[in-house]
Amino acid sequence: MKDLLAFTVIGIVTGSVYAIAASGLVLTYTTSGIFNFAHGGIGMLMAFTYWEFRFHHHWPAPLALFVVVFVIAPALGALIERVLMRNLHGRSTGTSLVVTIGLMVMLMGIAQGIWPPAARPFPEFYSGHGVTIFGIFVTTHQIITIIVAGLAALIFWYLLNRTRTGVAMRAVVDDRNLAALNGVSPARVSMLSWALGSSLAALAGILIAPALNLEILNLTLLVVVAYAAAVVGKLKSLPLTFAGAMILGLLTSYLSLSWVHAEKIPGLPGALPTIMLFACLLLLPEERLRVGRITSERGPRVPSLGESLQGGILLVVGAIVVSLVLSDANLVRVGQGMALALVMLSLVVLMGYGGQISLAQMTFVGMGAFAMARFGLGGSPLGLLMAPLLAAPIGALVALPALRLQGLYLALATMAFGVAAENMLFPRAWLFGSSTRVVPRLHLFGVHFDGEKSFFVLLAIVFSLFGIGVLALRRGRFGRLVSAMRDSPAACTTLGVNLLTTRLAVFTLSAAMAGFAGAFYGGLRGSAQTNDFLMFQSLPLLLMAVIGGITTVSGALVGGLLLGLLQTQSSTGVLAGLVFLFTGAAAVSLGRNPHGVAFYISQKLEPLKDKVPWFRPEEPDEPLTEELPRIAAAAG
Repeated sequence: MKDLLAFTVIGIVTGSVYAIAASGLVLTYTTSGIFNFAHGGIGMLMAFTYWEFRFHHHWPAPLALFVVVFVIAPALGALIERVLMRNLHGRSTGTSLVVTIGLMVMLMGIAQGIWPPAARPFPEFYSGHGVTIFGIFVTTHQIITIIVAGLAALIFWYLLNRTRTGVAMRAVVDDRNLAALNGVSPARVSMLSWALGSSLAALAGILIAPALNLEILNLTLLVVVAYAAAVVGKLKSLPLTFAGAMILGLLTSYLSLSWVHAEKIPGLPGALPTIMLFACLLLLPEERLRVGRITSERGPRVPSLGESLQGGILLVVGAIVVSLVLSDANLVRVGQGMALALVMLSLVVLMGYGGQISLAQMTFVGMGAFAMARFGLGGSPLGLLMAPLLAAPIGALVALPALRLQGLYLALATMAFGVAAENMLFPRAWLFGSSTRVVPRLHLFGVHFDGEKSFFVLLAIVFSLFGIGVLALRRGRFGRLVSAMRDSPAACTTLGVNLLTTRLAVFTLSAAMAGFAGAFYGGLRGSAQTNDFLMFQSLPLLLMAVIGGITTVSGALVGGLLLGLLQTQSSTGVLAGLVFLFTGAAAVSLGRNPHGVAFYISQKLEPLKDKVPWFRPEEPDEPLTEELPRIAAAAG
């Protein structure tokens, strides 16, 4: 009984921290309509800032807490709203998600640059002090956490529901123009909501930091746990959010009881928040179909078969030349970028063409690497065959919420699946376990691709073939269906298109492509282990794919090469955090160039079309109004 009471106290304290973090998420989403993936990054950065003032410069704790929570954090939130979030008004959900994810990654890069990994003591408030309740010692820090969580929930509920300012905050989300006509300043109200949300993030980060040892990744991903509590409240209700956080904190704590036997399901405590999130998302009502909207944005044109073949040949020839010039060590670096570009092709199909968001793509890559390690012994092509066959059913499983959810909720569902996989699937002994598995390179028709030069050329050949196939898919009936589904699901349904089947097919295809790419990615590295395929690694992959150009094959190539270069260079120590900082900074600038680097370069080279006969830069794709008759004919 004493153990139960002790773990109940721990669960309430943990749930209180989750409640504070989740309340900040709900506050910013309710008042701005943007789900802030960077919420945990803000809390992490503020926790490090508090440590800097309190323990490095020896400020008094009340002064350091006041400056961080009530001065620096609100100022940071207001700055983020003014510089970034205000420009996202009217943008798609996918764009806002990518920008906030990019902001989170950039904040991690800033923190890693200022505070390199090291042991930093972060004691609790009034460490060693507390009271005994029913034989259970409750620390002062725990009491403070519970009181602060309760007060925050009451204050912000009253603010949103009983004050003119709160009503104005919610009105701005519903209709900014109408709110402005009634004397409300949308810009000022939105800035206030982000300032308050940042203060809550800072408070949660500081309160939980002693338990997480002030570690950048753990503090940043604390918000992933808070997602589940926020979704319980449907991102609107603070009381339900508070209740969901308490339930989650108690369940997580009770799993540590000896008589629960949670150890029989390895990874369950770490995966519990994401399992709860996944379950809550499945219980949400189906979203209404979105109608299309007219836009004047000029998008990339789909190249013809002849142009695709020309591009593929040029890429292979260029790879052969590069393999003769570069050393083996440099070829490994460039080859990693080529392998990542192959993975990004799966995102081109899923997100670029289909408008479906996945934050678990590295999970499918890991399944492909595992298949090659287990079935590709001696370089057997069987490993390449099994890689997509193993990843495709998992992609179909992830697609289940996609049949009902879109946009934000779909992104959260895939994130939950990725975290659950890294906690419960990859650590299994039959998969990777604690040991490193050797991933062989392909042997085909008596030709061995064990050398760095031959394997690099093979990667270029495979990327070219897949790129030609992806473009052929886009020109075909299925590609037109997928793109029309992205632009106007309501119009597709009106014309008789089965959206459920189409979504399931595109998710399954994307997972199979990522699994196939994973076999080559693992072969390039030569080995694979659990930490190679964490959910968090899917975020830079997605961001760089969008930066390169998520709607084009050339964009996947540019994004993959850039990410591979950054990953190899950032391991030197001098450039530690460069991947996070550069990737995040580039992602938050997507509002000005939503089609990515590849499309921007093609536009700059457009004057060459009059001087070089065979050169044809990318031009606008056919608008939806011209595609719909074809879709109707195909569906009929």
